[in-house]
Amino acid sequence: MEGPAVAAAPVWSVDPRTGKQREQVAVEATAEEVDAVVKAAHAARASLADRTVRAAFLRSAAAGLAAAKEQLVEAADAETALGPVRLTGELARTGYQLRAFADIVDEGAFLDVIINHPDATATPPIPDLRRYKVPLGVVAVYSASNFPFAFSVAGGDTASALAAGNPVVVKAHPDHPALSELVAKVLRRAAAEHGIPEAVVGLLHGFQAGIELIGHPLVAAAGFTGSVRGGRALFDAAAARPVPIPFHGELGSLNPVLVTEAAAAERAEEIGSGLAGSMTLGVGQFCVKPGLVLVPAGSAGDGLVKSLTDAVSDTDAGVLLDHRMRDNFVAGVAERAGLPDVESPVTPGSGGEHTVSAGFLTVPAARLAEEGVHDLLIEECFGPVTVVVRYEDRAEATAVLSRLPGNLTATVHVSDAEAAGEGLGAEILAELTPLAGRVLVNGWPTGVAVAPAQHHGGPYPATTSTSTSVGGTAIERWLRPVAYQGAPAALLPAELRDENPLGLPRRFNGVLER
Repeated sequence: MEGPAVAAAPVWSVDPRTGKQREQVAVEATAEEVDAVVKAAHAARASLADRTVRAAFLRSAAAGLAAAKEQLVEAADAETALGPVRLTGELARTGYQLRAFADIVDEGAFLDVIINHPDATATPPIPDLRRYKVPLGVVAVYSASNFPFAFSVAGGDTASALAAGNPVVVKAHPDHPALSELVAKVLRRAAAEHGIPEAVVGLLHGFQAGIELIGHPLVAAAGFTGSVRGGRALFDAAAARPVPIPFHGELGSLNPVLVTEAAAAERAEEIGSGLAGSMTLGVGQFCVKPGLVLVPAGSAGDGLVKSLTDAVSDTDAGVLLDHRMRDNFVAGVAERAGLPDVESPVTPGSGGEHTVSAGFLTVPAARLAEEGVHDLLIEECFGPVTVVVRYEDRAEATAVLSRLPGNLTATVHVSDAEAAGEGLGAEILAELTPLAGRVLVNGWPTGVAVAPAQHHGGPYPATTSTSTSVGGTAIERWLRPVAYQGAPAALLPAELRDENPLGLPRRFNGVLER
């Protein structure tokens, strides 16, 4: 005899400013519902085969988001407390990403077409070979909490996967479920405008649904932005499948900054105020927030710390994305501040029942140069806090850098003379390169431009692969190369025919054609 049916758990929209439930948005998906959504997405693959239709779909999606701006920004602010100004800009970025990928689809270079005619004189002889890239299949996308537009339902993972010709199934983030539903509707309407089944964009809610999704046999790859713990669990699950799949996860990053003694002496106030703005931007909830800053221990460094103190002291308390993050932040900074020789010029922590206050900690570099109780300071703390490490000499700074895990970014601030090639600026740049996917000079990592040359990734645990989740090359994650050997012309895909009927950029017998 079967037991009573268990009711599906409700999915609530919650106001982070008050902690109160706003409305029930959906219910958590069952294993059967996950299966149905993935199968429907898989069945819709052929509808994305035409690149012209695909590009038009992406542009319609961007236009739909722009048309629904007021409703979307209002819903996003209610669920994230990120503010209309920030969210309006992020929504514009999300539309730009979609249009940029549409342009990439139109151009066709991402297909990486290479054609070699037979050459019997080569050693060994070369047969007729024709290579290009094809879509992987259904892509699972795990939304981020801190970018409800740009790294969520219509974000970079979804845009690049669709551009590559793959249907997507998005696991909505529990911090913005109502917004997720609204954005999914915009994408589905855009698909329908071009005769594409709405199932090409699936949406699921619930923790267990996310686990079921990564294990579904029809899911061919996954993209994730979130915590080290959650991302690593999904990464391991993706690898443990009977057929392992690529898992492109962005997990966590400290984003170290090194300020040279000459730079601190030259512009201490400017660097201190710039650091304050970067570490508190978005209430410290950016994945590229500078979380550890190496500053000289001398008087020049003192001036920088004073400037940072003044600027951070003037920062208002803010609301984090949810109360769990708030509790983790308050506990995390308290544990770090309690370590020996750690000082708090501006104490971070609770700013009220629903808010947190920004601050920073300082510690001598010698404490971090070797393994010990201070290792917690080289772990990311999500929220408006950074750790200022005071180093006595270059050797101490190098010792600290050598202990850091992989990062999305690494930054060096140099003086004018060092920027011109004097001193050790070039050596420091080379020292930072193994630590991160993006190395900055005299800037701040917050703010990730959506550009062809952008790389948003880095060594583990920053990401689980060498790919980028921002910029045009993000499309490469969702493609695989295939080569045809000796295939008759009549059987070849149009992309690989000698006459190039689609007008694609390609390398033809060693010559690059555009």
